[in-house]
Amino acid sequence: MGTVTEQRAVIAGVETFWRRAEPAGGVAPALFVHGVPTNSDMWAPFLEAAGGVALDLPGFGRSGKPADFEYSIPGYERFLEAFLEQTGLERFSLVVHDWGGALGLATAQRLHERLERLVMFSSLPLLPGYRWHRIARLWRTPVIGEMTMGFTTHLTLKGVLRKANATPGSMPDDFIDSVYDHFDHGTQRAILRLYRSAPPEVLERWGSDLHKLTARALLLWPTQDPYIPAEFGQAYADALGGETRLEMLEGAGHWSWIDRPELVETAARFLR
Repeated sequence: MGTVTEQRAVIAGVETFWRRAEPAGGVAPALFVHGVPTNSDMWAPFLEAAGGVALDLPGFGRSGKPADFEYSIPGYERFLEAFLEQTGLERFSLVVHDWGGALGLATAQRLHERLERLVMFSSLPLLPGYRWHRIARLWRTPVIGEMTMGFTTHLTLKGVLRKANATPGSMPDDFIDSVYDHFDHGTQRAILRLYRSAPPEVLERWGSDLHKLTARALLLWPTQDPYIPAEFGQAYADALGGETRLEMLEGAGHWSWIDRPELVETAARFLR
């Protein structure tokens, strides 16, 4: 791949940070969309392997965190469309994880004719039957959510994420550092507003046009995710409208490529 560069611009009124590397062979660039509470740092190995564009969403990482941004699925959907336009991604593939799945798929359903390929890691279900996990329920509760955020330290974050993946022990130090270094008031506010904007019935409604996504799809779905049950891998495979390959990943948790590093090349090969 080409050199990974860092870029900034004001997009839809928000100072936005992203990384970019040109893909090989003239294929459509992939747009990598992270979830909560991460940022584009987590996509670094994927950019090196496959090229593409990985941004820090508004409210996260190095991007702006304005108080007046609409931290919700429709707010991010409009922002992602503006980002695609400003960065020249007329046709694109999509690689998503966690909340990035909900936000990226919301955008892709409306722009489905421009989508080349789709790679999904464990992603928030825009499907019936999902119920929020324990931490999300705390964040969705007024006052308790603010207190939970306020008492988060580097040590407590490390402890909370200890069970996020299948490999025994703590998450890698560089992963924890990346999250905590950007876990300021702006990011905490973005997370609380985002979770509170999306009761299960709202999530399900945003998945009503998943059948329009006819691009080839690869679903890399872990069996040991404490936040998103494994059965939603098959549910997404059934809901998408194109040729879909589902791989259920034993020995993998929420950030499955940390448990299974070979998944980076699996995704890159599919995108190529």
